[in-house]
Amino acid sequence: MKISEWPENERPRERLLARGPQTLSDSELLAVLIGCGKRGITAVDVARQLIKDFGSMSEFLCADKRRCLKQFGIGPAHYASMQAALELARRHYGHAVRSESSVENPAEMRSFVRAQLRDKPYEVFCVLYLDVHHRLIAFQELFRGSTDSAGIYPREVVREVMIRNAFAVILAHNHPSGTAEPSQADKLVTRRVRDALALIEVKVIDHLVVGETRVVSFADRGWI
Repeated sequence: MKISEWPENERPRERLLARGPQTLSDSELLAVLIGCGKRGITAVDVARQLIKDFGSMSEFLCADKRRCLKQFGIGPAHYASMQAALELARRHYGHAVRSESSVENPAEMRSFVRAQLRDKPYEVFCVLYLDVHHRLIAFQELFRGSTDSAGIYPREVVREVMIRNAFAVILAHNHPSGTAEPSQADKLVTRRVRDALALIEVKVIDHLVVGETRVVSFADRGWI
């Protein structure tokens, strides 16, 4: 049976409009983006199979383009729509942190960082450059490493801070393993970068570590 033949209160798009996107399952949300199924299989069926094959909706959305395009029911237009939705979400959070103080609204900053870093399969070390009002000037992926570590050079952080004339920074990196618990190496890197920036009177406001389900703040733990 086509989705258009389902009772109206069971159709994903109609339920989203009537009751909000939070009422839909992962497969139903994905089906809304897919739009239509193939050869007698509904978009919901396609979405359910994709989530089953990839392990989760997140794993599918962040998978390699070539692998995605090999899946039944997913063509270039579907893939483009899903990537556009992901980028819109990232930019939505980015707008908030560029217009508000990160100190006064840390939740927005953490949501922004999590959207940028959570799904990367490799470790990246990023710097968020802030103005005198602690609003975001720029977000930069400064170092990239393996799934275990990233080589961090404080002098490069200092150079980029001076180029942007930043007043303060927030450091951020992800743990591809999924756990957000900071390591001793994370603490050491934080101290090295903090001490280097102190020489030019730039403050490290926080260091955020992004895992699969949460973000750990060094500031919250009193480590900054």
